[in-house]
Amino acid sequence: MKINIDVDITPEEFRTLMGWPDVQSLQNDIFQKIREKMNVDAEGYDPLSLMAPYFAQSVGALDAFQKMMGGVMHAYTDGSRKKDAAK
Repeated sequence: MKINIDVDITPEEFRTLMGWPDVQSLQNDIFQKIREKMNVDAEGYDPLSLMAPYFAQSVGALDAFQKMMGGVMHAYTDGSRKKDAAK
């Protein structure tokens, strides 16, 4: 047996029905402080300086990957040359 009950009420009505506190004003205050902080920090914001550490790491990772692949290719070609010389 399966029973479905649909209740069409607003979040405020549900909160009251469950006896939960209304925290909307607290949420509004917190979001306002976050917006103010973002606006203050936005002045002088330089996205390039924010991303610079990631770019440096990306270039280093790419260089390390290229060296690794070069080592693999070198080891593979040396191995095949040794097999050809042994024949």
